[in-house]
Amino acid sequence: MLREVGLELKLFDNPDNRIAHAARGRLFSHCVASTGCLHFGLLVGQQAGLDSFGLVGLLAKYSPDAGTALRSLVRFFHLHNRGAAVELAVDGDRATLSFDAYQPQVEAADQIGDGVVAVMLNIMRGLCGPDWAPVEARFAHRRPEDVEPYRRFFGAPLRFDAVRYGLVFATRWLSRPLPGVDHELLRLLQQQIDALQARHGDDFAAQVRSVLRSALPTDGANADNVAAVFSMHSRTMTRRLSAVGTSFRKLVDESRFEIARRMLEDSSMDVRLIADMLGYADASAFTRAFRRWSGTTPARWRSEHGSRSRGRR
Repeated sequence: MLREVGLELKLFDNPDNRIAHAARGRLFSHCVASTGCLHFGLLVGQQAGLDSFGLVGLLAKYSPDAGTALRSLVRFFHLHNRGAAVELAVDGDRATLSFDAYQPQVEAADQIGDGVVAVMLNIMRGLCGPDWAPVEARFAHRRPEDVEPYRRFFGAPLRFDAVRYGLVFATRWLSRPLPGVDHELLRLLQQQIDALQARHGDDFAAQVRSVLRSALPTDGANADNVAAVFSMHSRTMTRRLSAVGTSFRKLVDESRFEIARRMLEDSSMDVRLIADMLGYADASAFTRAFRRWSGTTPARWRSEHGSRSRGRR
């Protein structure tokens, strides 16, 4: 199966080797087609947890509490997967751990997303114990014909056509202490991760794009807000982006197109809701922008591309 999608077995000789996000998508797509199992990604995700994240997983495992562990995963997730990002958001008594792929046109993105949400559940139970349970599991694709595999595994309300993949849970779990905290081991792990960061860290434009993917649906994608994430003035951010041949406006446009394209292909969300989510005054303004990006309308794009995402839809 690996050879058929262009992946060499020798990749697995060294745990430091990484598989490109697009290559993962090709593999998942091929496996779904070969097996006829439309929840293949969900089954794969059920087999993974913190141990799948190498040094970053160890850093999380030996953190003082669950919240610190999750923030380490969020901060260094790009060392594990450079085509996507995770985010931890807290709103009162609810916390959301979410996942979003920002590399465009990846095959079987919904399979990958299903698998990541399953991994998230295993991570949370690994950190907080078997009593931990989500308030809601979210999936950024249409409701599948057979939801029973999801119900069995997550044991929680399921929300499809969501903006992002993720899990919602009670905020109180973030303060749960972890039994394996070892400050000296944490220091050594951090040193090794810092070295990896120096060798493989994302470029600045990719980091800004990652922030925009999270900020756009929450109306926080203005230059000042995004620059504040990097503890800099918006003018400094503008200069740094210009130095690598891009601009904040260009990244906003690219991110809007990526989010819109995914929502049209993978979900049944109304075009008016997508327009509102992306900060447009109305659906007609969004349609004009989408035509500028793609040369066609959102409705026609959905008609031509939506059926390709997965056999179940």
